[in-house]
Amino acid sequence: MANIKTEPLQSVQLDGLVVLKIIKHCRESYPSDVTGQLLGLDDKGSLEVTNCFPFPSDGNDDTSAQYQLDMMRCLRAVNVDNNTVGWYRSAHLGNFVDLSLIETQYSYQNSLSAQSVVLIHDVSKSTAQGNLSIRAFRLTDIFMKAYESKKFTTESLAKAKLSFSNIFEELPVQIHNSHYVTMMLHNIEMPKLEADRLRSLSSFTSSNALEDAKPFSPNFDVLDLELDPFMQKNLQYLLDCADVQQQELNNYQYWQRSVAREQVKMQAWLTKRKQENVYRAEKGQDPLPEDEVNTLFKLPAEPSRLDSMILSAQMHNFTKQLNQFAGPSLARLYSIQELQK
Repeated sequence: MANIKTEPLQSVQLDGLVVLKIIKHCRESYPSDVTGQLLGLDDKGSLEVTNCFPFPSDGNDDTSAQYQLDMMRCLRAVNVDNNTVGWYRSAHLGNFVDLSLIETQYSYQNSLSAQSVVLIHDVSKSTAQGNLSIRAFRLTDIFMKAYESKKFTTESLAKAKLSFSNIFEELPVQIHNSHYVTMMLHNIEMPKLEADRLRSLSSFTSSNALEDAKPFSPNFDVLDLELDPFMQKNLQYLLDCADVQQQELNNYQYWQRSVAREQVKMQAWLTKRKQENVYRAEKGQDPLPEDEVNTLFKLPAEPSRLDSMILSAQMHNFTKQLNQFAGPSLARLYSIQELQK
């Protein structure tokens, strides 16, 4: 892990162009998950992301590594920020917490910089709900130490006070535009209606002239009383995670039963050895060693609890999304109920 001491990260600042590049790349490849590199700098606790570029999706690690080197060389040649500060990844309905994400982020924080972050862009939520979903995460220091030691037993997790809730640390994301872009946005005028298109009041109301002049059309989908389809999909994902979590629990219980059986065998062997030593002592013979029990019987190793922690973190993410989706749906239903009285 990098030993350079820097201020702890407080926020992540994205340039508007970086956000547009990420959205374009993720939407073009939807529903396949894609990744890319983040470039920028760390300034006084704020990670400024000023550029990015996508990774090739052919699945060849050697080709991807060479592509990254070529891109960094080209950016350096034209005097563009080429300092790696993290990476980004697309997601579908918040389904992004997995072992691959943890391994990649650990590699970034351990090899490149402890301040590296991963940006998660949820394409489905951003497209359907009209709200941009970009979240920034980094692995906590507690989890980094545990992952480095590769010990995820019940005892080690309890000692480190590590659970699914402190695997990741989420950072606030801010979108920043240059002064030129801000000035251009302020100078955008609302489209004006042409006088010859408004021959009468009836033509004005029946034509689409007014709609053409509106920069943003109202979204009446929010008044739909049907259940949010994302709630159904999230429930399906949640049930799938619950099934896999039950399998992990069964494996852990099987390990516990195996340990109990071995301990019974060890205790029976020790009892027999003690009785034999008492009999040998009565005859004046030397007692037999009792520490042979550790070589004759081997307790099975405890399975890693990392997969169970990851599943718990993903299930927690799904339940939070269900809470967000259920709130507006219930509010609409109660509103209509009051209007019908």
